[in-house]
Order: sequence, then structure tokens, then C-alpha cells
Amino acid sequence: MMLSASPNTLAKSSLEEMLESLRQKDECQQQQPRDIPPALPSRPNSRARLPSARRSLPANFSVSSVVDDQNQNGSVASKQPEQEKREEGKRKVKDLRVPRKSFGSKKMRNGYRSESPYAAEKEEEDEVVKVAAAAAAAKVSAVENVEEEQKPEWNDNVEYFIKKKLRVWCRVANGQWQLGKIQSTAADTSLVMLSTANVVEVSTEELFPANPDILEGVENLIQLSYLNEPSVLYNLRVRYSQDVIYSKAGPVLIAVNPFKSVDIYGDDFISAYQTKAVDAPHVYAVADAAYDEMMREEKNQSIIISGESGAGKTETAKFAMQYLAALGGGSCGVEYEILKTTCILEAFGNAKTSRNANSSRFGKLIEIHFSAMGKICGAKLETLSFDQSRVVQLCNGERSYHIFYEFCAGASPALKERLKLKTASEYTYLNQSDCLTIDRVDDAQKFRKLLEAFDIVQISKEQQERVFALLAAVLWLGNVSFRVTDNENHVEVVADEAVTNAAMLMGCNSEELMVVLSTRKLQAGTDCISKKLTLRQATNMRDGIAKFIYASIFDWLVEQINIALEVGKSLTGRSISILDIYGFESFKNNSFEQFCINYANERLQQHFNRHLFKLEQEEYEEDGIDWTKVEFVDNQECLDLIEKKPIGLLTLLDEESNFPKATDLTFANKLKQHLKTNSCFKGERGRAFRVNHYAGEVLYDTNGFLEKNRDPLPADLINLLSSCDCELLKLFSTKMRGKSQKPLMLSDSTNQTVGTKFKGQLFKLMNKLENTSPHFIRCIKPNSKQLSRVYEEDLVLQQLRCCGVLEVVRISRSGYPTRLTHQEFAGRYGFLLSDKNVSQDPLSVSIAVLKQYEVHPEMYQVGYTKLYLRTGQIGVFEDRRKKVLQVIVCLQKHFRGRLSREYFQNVRNGALVLQSYVRGKNARRMVDIKAKIHAESLSEARAGELTAVINLQSAVRGWLARKRFSSMQRQKELLDVTTKSKRKAGRRVSEDKELPLEQFQVQPSAMSDLQKRVLKSEEALAQKEVENKALREQLRQFEERWSEYEVKMKSMEDTWQKQMSSLQMSLAAARKSLATENNPVQAGGRQDASMSPFGYDSEDTMSNGTTPGVRTPTTKFSNGNTPELRIRELNGSLNAVNHLAREFDQRRLNFDEDAKAIVEVKGGPQATPNGQQQPEDEFRRLKLRFETWKKDYKARLRETKARLHSDKGRHRKWWGKRG
Repeated sequence: MMLSASPNTLAKSSLEEMLESLRQKDECQQQQPRDIPPALPSRPNSRARLPSARRSLPANFSVSSVVDDQNQNGSVASKQPEQEKREEGKRKVKDLRVPRKSFGSKKMRNGYRSESPYAAEKEEEDEVVKVAAAAAAAKVSAVENVEEEQKPEWNDNVEYFIKKKLRVWCRVANGQWQLGKIQSTAADTSLVMLSTANVVEVSTEELFPANPDILEGVENLIQLSYLNEPSVLYNLRVRYSQDVIYSKAGPVLIAVNPFKSVDIYGDDFISAYQTKAVDAPHVYAVADAAYDEMMREEKNQSIIISGESGAGKTETAKFAMQYLAALGGGSCGVEYEILKTTCILEAFGNAKTSRNANSSRFGKLIEIHFSAMGKICGAKLETLSFDQSRVVQLCNGERSYHIFYEFCAGASPALKERLKLKTASEYTYLNQSDCLTIDRVDDAQKFRKLLEAFDIVQISKEQQERVFALLAAVLWLGNVSFRVTDNENHVEVVADEAVTNAAMLMGCNSEELMVVLSTRKLQAGTDCISKKLTLRQATNMRDGIAKFIYASIFDWLVEQINIALEVGKSLTGRSISILDIYGFESFKNNSFEQFCINYANERLQQHFNRHLFKLEQEEYEEDGIDWTKVEFVDNQECLDLIEKKPIGLLTLLDEESNFPKATDLTFANKLKQHLKTNSCFKGERGRAFRVNHYAGEVLYDTNGFLEKNRDPLPADLINLLSSCDCELLKLFSTKMRGKSQKPLMLSDSTNQTVGTKFKGQLFKLMNKLENTSPHFIRCIKPNSKQLSRVYEEDLVLQQLRCCGVLEVVRISRSGYPTRLTHQEFAGRYGFLLSDKNVSQDPLSVSIAVLKQYEVHPEMYQVGYTKLYLRTGQIGVFEDRRKKVLQVIVCLQKHFRGRLSREYFQNVRNGALVLQSYVRGKNARRMVDIKAKIHAESLSEARAGELTAVINLQSAVRGWLARKRFSSMQRQKELLDVTTKSKRKAGRRVSEDKELPLEQFQVQPSAMSDLQKRVLKSEEALAQKEVENKALREQLRQFEERWSEYEVKMKSMEDTWQKQMSSLQMSLAAARKSLATENNPVQAGGRQDASMSPFGYDSEDTMSNGTTPGVRTPTTKFSNGNTPELRIRELNGSLNAVNHLAREFDQRRLNFDEDAKAIVEVKGGPQATPNGQQQPEDEFRRLKLRFETWKKDYKARLRETKARLHSDKGRHRKWWGKRG
């Protein structure tokens, strides 16, 4: 019954009900016996079930035991006798060949809690182990019983396959799987016709259904209808034959090594996966998923690449780093340095083995850090163990580390001369395996790339040459030979060029080096004993120096790389770790190095199981999810064999290494004595023993185990290295001296063995991986010959079984990869609810969202604390959430846009008001300034006009005075003439008649005064003549302007005439069109188109004549007018003319547009018969308006013309004469 809350009642919420149920559970738990599990709170039902793999049942299987086990939840295991438990465990191992466990057993809950097992080592009690083993055995029996009950169903399917002639997989005599069709069945056998038409008889148990052709070569094995080993093998083979090397097995990426170049990498593919344009399985897709999850959840990620040696792990890791570098590339260029570190690490840490031409002989974890913006800001490199023995000892067909061969082939002649370097074939460490080159590999070119990488990671040229000098010293140490000096096989060093060159390159004295290589100093109390070494001891000492120098060089390079890639203060806590570790190895002769490598792979497999099997299904059970457990291969027993205290293999090795007289044979015997009860261990004759690893059984030889585990380094050797001139050797010896300050005693051993150090490094590495979200890539080696397009099914099947691919696919198909707490789900998708009356506790909200979108019950389950969704369901919710958020964002965008626009308008209006005030103030200030300036100029003008008037008046008065004076002179002359004539006449007449002369004489005082006034008037007249001349010049200019205005007036009249003619024609055409449509029968209604429809003849628009010419102005004035006043009158007349011209243009445009509008309305598509008279009425009103304006305009035009002609007449009359 699903938990829900009623919105319309006062009932308790689902969360409250669950809490109350938990409280009741606690109360019941106190009352119930301790061996009965407490009752769980109610949870939603689910029909999700996981079909288990079919297996044969054990001989002593009992149905009742299964029923009891199901009813009592594991109590059978606790009640089973100890003897029966041991027999059950032995039977399980015998039947299943490998120890298998199902999830949910007591051992899983007690021994493997969700906390990291690497945080601290804890010893387990034997009693817990026994109880867990018994519980696991009971669970296996229960699962197998259920699977046995499914046999009749398969029998029915066999009949169905026969009837429908469907294909099946069957195993033929050579062990290969082939397709065929069932012909018939009899008892436990069936006759199958193969694709080659051959009929074979096989066991019905060996038949598996084949998938239809449409599922051939699917990208994800989850898509297969029938999940079985032959179907998986066939699907991978089909994709491999098409050069499609990547496939998915649920959350795990399967990468099959093509052993050739495949065109599926590069910038184009990187861009495609960045933009999500491609979703096919690829290492780029895994890296992209890790990056997205890191940025989204702000949690560190890890990409764990595993597989056998030669499966392509190193190349896959490089492609992953290449994609992350492209995805998080920034401006600092650190991503380029990260990519170049692989070149250095491969040169110094990889070598050719019998199975792989580029085998990693160390484990590396590169932790790439990202900034908050998702850009790479640095990296850190961690290494795990290092195969030092490969420096001095090689098997046939193998090579030492690549750097030696690249150094000998690519060093410059000058460098070779300084370092006394020869070809690789002349060094014992390199030529002992008869393999100096690798096909299609250019060592010289690799060396040049190495030098570029050194420069990129900021290793100076001086430091590079020091490293090369030590590499040459290691090679020369391998050529050092010894001479036996006595019967006890004691030796001395042969003084040849090898010792000399080695000492020179190391920076020490050759004699001191010879002494260290052939003798050993031991401290016995207060005495120092010098002991000669045997040939084997001296050889081991020489090889120990070489291994120490090379391992120290490798560690120093890792330190330099970390310095170059240091994150510093930009560390944000976001990182993606890429683990590339040596693969599982099983050679003909396996020693201590292979044991450490396989131990690391066992731990890695445990991490894989922990995250994909144990933790997932334990979480299902703890959260109350209805879940059928999946059986898987658990390698915990093998790990207990190796590392468990006090009788683990590593513990026994360290214990034996502390005994001075212990040998490899005594160590082997000790292992057989203490570990014989472990099913993963098998003792062999002599010094050999076998360990049943998760990937298969490996035979180990204990020869050299103790010596390699001790890894001794005498104090006199450390003193020699510290006294060398080489700075690197001094640094190496200082670090070693800090680890061991005391000189080696007769009974002393190293403080920490190699095995213990390796275990500590491995636990540290796994603890770091536990704090990340893992992404797994399983690399598959298709064939052991390293050939392209060769597919060995048995080899691939073995690797798939070791990886647990089928179990992963089963869990992925029936599991719930997406898990969100109720709080997270409600917080992320709760806003999608349309019903707001739902109780607001997270559980009720989660269930309401699922119901609202009608999610099928089989697609999810509701746990106590989390909501579990199947693959793809979270994507549906994300799409709906994205759509709703897009609508919300759109609404917010418009709303915020409106608010922003309103705010902008308010600010703009305020700014405009403020600007108006400021501009008004500025304008008023400018007006005041201009008014002052105008007033000043006007006063100056008035003063000038007044002066001119006064001057003119003085000139006129002078002229009048001169005129009067001239008249008086003429009168005087006339008087003189008359007087003279009278005198002559008086002399002739009678003297009796005489007139008095006094009345004709002018008084002298009046004459003098008149003469003075005449002189003054003449002077003023001369001055006025000058001024009059200037005024005449100004008048001439105004007359020229007047002539120009007359010409302009004439042209304007011509333009008016033409425009009015055009208007008349337009109006006549409009009237003609209207008359034709309204009254086509009336002939009298037609008018001549050439006539104006308004009765406006051309005479009205023409001028009365051209303006006559103006004569040269004279100095004659009348009516008291001045030239300045006349000029003002002329300007006023011209302004009136311009105003009439503008009015005419505006009126013409208006009447023309109105006439066109009437014509368009008449001929438009919306005209109706009832509205035929409307255009005519509009036309009449337009004509009336035109006639009214025309009359007014003619009157004003004639008035203006009259003013102009009258002004011209006055001009002629005023200026008609010259003075």
C-alpha cells in the first residue's frame, strides 16, 4: 500500500506515518526476541523482479529449507549445525568452482558496510566469517531452487522455438558456439541443424535462444532480448568486425582493442560529443558524462580503466585525457602539459612484454582539477608500485623500459660523446633478451618527442642532461663484471671501462665504487666488519644500485611533473581522476612483481563489485525495495588470502623476511602449512604455489620473493651515493637516509618491506577512489597474438566472465540506476504539481508527481528515504522540467522586460523633464544675452539713423539755404540791372522826377551774415553730397535685389501657371470620370478636360506684366521719406510674395490629394450602388472650397501686385531726379 496523504482531511502526512511506523517498530523490537528481524514500515508495492541465471541444483537441495529461510529471513543460517555449514560451503565451491554469493546475506551487511573498507584496516572475527559463509550457502541454495523451478518454462520455450523455427545457440564439439534450429528433442538431448546444414546432437542444457536479426550489433547489451554468453559474444564480434570497438553493458563501457588505427578520434568527434550530437558508446562519452556530473553535482569523479595486459588501457586513458583537455581547456595551457606528461611516463614507465608492446609497469592515477567555470586549472599525479626488476632482468622476447632504447637511438652525437654512450646492443641489461626494437616504432623519433615534453613541463636542459647521465650510468653498471678470487666464490670487480664510465657519470671515485660492489660493511657492537661478497651477492648489489637509481629517477620525474601541474590557490574541490593501472598478468614464470600486480587488480575488481553489485543491492534492501538478488563472483576470499591478518600471504611474507636464515623454500612451505584451508590457495611441489584469482588461476614461483620483499640497501652504498658529485644522487641518498638513519646490523631488516609499502599505497589509492563517483571502462583483448580482426571467443569470454559483464547487464536491466532522496526529488520536481492541495512533506510530493505524470509502477519504487527510477525515467522528468522552466523563463522575460521598459520610460521622462528645465534655463539665458546684444545693436542703429536724418536735414536745409541765397542773388542782380536801367532812364527824363536810392540798397550787416550762412551751407552740402553718394550706392544695390526678386516673381508665376494647369487637368479628369459613371447618357454633363473644373482661368494666375526697369536713383526726396524706410517696405512686400507662394504650394497639394482620394473611393472594390452619389457630393464640396479659396487668393494676389507696382512708382517718383 503506497504512502499518501489526504489533502482534505486532518490525517497525518505520509512522513509522519512512516516515522510513527518506525517508532512502533522500535517498540516491537524491544519486545521481540533478538533473533527475529523487526517489522519494516509499509512501502509501495512493486512487481519488479529480476530473473536469475539458470544453474543446476545441488544434490542435497531441500525445498523446506528454502521456505524456512524465506519465512525466517535468514534465521536458518544461524540455526544450522556447524558441520552442515562446512559441508555446504565445500559443496558450493565444488559445484560452482568459484565462490559465489548473493546480495543481502549477513556477510554482506556485516562485513561490507557502505563505509569505505580502505579508511582503516580491521581484523575480522573467525566466528563472523563462519556465520557469513553458512548464510551465503543457504542463500545460494534458495536462488538455485527458484532457477530449477524455471526449467519447465524453458522446455515449453523449446517447443515454441521448434514450432516457429527460431534460431538457437549451441556448443559444438570444438567448444565454439554456432547458430542453428532445433529439429527435435528427446529426453535431455536435441537435434540441431547448424547454419552449415550439418545436424548435431547436443544437450538441451547447452541450448540458448538467439536474438532476432534486428538486434544484431546493438550498442548496449541491455537491448538484447535474450541475455546469454553466446549472444553477448556474437554481438561484440559483429561490432568488432565493423571496427566499432565500443559497446555498453549497462553503466560499463566495453572497449575491444582493435590493434590498429581506427578513425573514431580527433577534433570532429570531440566536437560531436561536446554538442551531444552523437550518443554512441565511446570513451569520449564516458569522459563527457563524468564532466557533466562533476559540474552538475559538484562531486569528484573517477574513470577507472581496467583489463588484461595488452587490452588497450593506456591508449584509452590518453583518449579520455584528450577529451577532458579539449572540454576544459583554458588560457593557461595546463591541459597541454597534462597531455605531454603521458609521453614522459610512457618512456620511463612502460616496456615491451610478451603480451603487450607498450605495457605499463606501474599504476598511475592522474587527478585533473577544474575551476568553478569548468576549466582545467591543474593536475596531480600519483603512482602505484614500480617494477624495478625489469631494469636488470628480462625474459626472452621482452624489452626493458623504452627510455633506454630511445636514449641510445635518438641522442645527439655530442651528448653521446659526453656521456660515453654506445648502441643498445652493447649493454648487458638491454641485449640479454635478444629484443632491441619494436615493429613500426621509431625510437629516435620517440626520443625527440620526449625532449619536447621535457621542455613543456619545464624541466631545464641542465636537469635533463643529469637524468641522461644517470641513465647512462645504469647501463654501464650492467656491464660491470666480477672475477672469482677464492674457493668460497668471493669476487672482486674487474677494472674496465664499465666501472670507469659508471663512476664518472655518477660523480664518484671508481675505486670506491669497486669496493662497494665487492664488499659489505657490517656493524657488530663497536667493531666494523668488512665482508667480501660472493658472485651472487655482488651481482645483487650491482643490480640493487641500478634499480635504486632508476626508481629514484622515476619518482623525481613524477615530483617535477606535479610541480609543473600544481593547482595552487585555484583548487575548487572539483576533479576527475583517471586510473590507468597494469593489467592482470599470468606468464609461464610468475614472480613477486606479478603477484603485486595481480593483487592490485584484485582490489580493483573488489571496488568494481562494491559499486556495481554490493552497495547498490544493499541499498535496495536497506531502503525496503522489493528486489530479487543477483548472483555474482565475489573475490573477497582471495583478498583475505593475500592481506588478512595474522595468516595472510603478505603477513607471512613479512614474517619470513625478518628471519635471516629464511629461504624461498621455507617461505613456500610456510604458505602451504597455513593457507591450505583457503579454497583460493593450492600448494605445489617445491617452491611453487597457485592462487585462484578472479581472472583465473596463476602459478607463482617463490624464487626471489624474500630478497625482492626486503629490497636491502646497505649503509655504505648510501654513503657512497651521498658523496657523489651528481646533485640528483645526493638528493636520492638524502631521502633514503631520512628513511633509515641506522647502519645495517647483522640481524636488522628494513623498517618496511616492499609488500607492506605496496599494500599501503594500494589502500591509499582505493580510499581516494572511494570518495569519487566511478565510471568504469573494461578493456577487452580480442586475441593473444595482437593481430587486427582476429576474435578469439574463449579469450574474450574469459575476460567478460572476470569483469562480471552479464551480472552488470542483469542489474542494469532490472535495477534502478537513478536514486534521489524524497527531499531532492520534491525540491527539483515539486513545482510541476498542478494540485496544490497535496501535503507538502517530501514523500507525498514525490508520489503525487509520479501519479500526475502516470509513471508506470514498474518504472519506479518508493523506498523509506529515496525514490528509485529505472533507466530513462529521470530524463522524462528533466524534459518536462526544462519545458516548464522555459515557459516560466519566457514569462519572467516578458514581465521583467515590461518592468524594465516602464522603468526606462520613467527615467527617460524624468530625464526629458530635467533636460527641458535645463534647456529652458539655457534658452532664457541665451535670449537675455541676445536681447541685450540686440538692444545694443538697435540703439547703435537708431543712433546711426538719427545721425543720418540729422545729416539729411542739414543737407536739405543747406540746399534750401543755398537755393534761397541763389534767389536772393538773382533778385539782387535783377535789382542792380533795374537800378542801372533806371539810372540811365532817369538821366534822360526830367530831372524833376528823382527817386531815393536808400530803398534799393542792402544793409551791410545783413549781407555779411547771409554770406556766412551760405558758406556754412556749402560746407554742409559738400558733406551731404558724400553721404548721398553712399546712399545712392546702397540704393543701387537694393534696386539690383529688386530686379532679382522681379525675375523670381516671374518664374514663380510661370510655375504657378503650370501647376494650376496640371491641377485643372487632374480635376477635369476626375470630374469627367465621375460624370461618365454617374450619368453616362447625359451628353450635356460632359465637360472639356482641358478646362478647369473649378472655373479658374489662366488669367487669374498670371502677372499683370513684367516689372519695368528702374532708373538711377537721384537725390530728390518727397513726402519726408528716407531710403531706410523704403528698404523696409520692399522687404515686407517680398515676404508677402513668399508667403503667397508657400500657401499656393500647400493648397495645390491638398486639393490634388483630395481629388485623387475621391477617384480612388469611386473606383474602389468597396463601392456600392447606394453610395454612388457620395463621390459627387464630395467633389462639389471640394469645388466650392476651391472657388472660395480662389477668390480670396486672387484678391490677396492683386493687392500684393498693386503694392508692388505702387512701390515701384513711388521709387521712380522719389528717386526720379538728381540734385
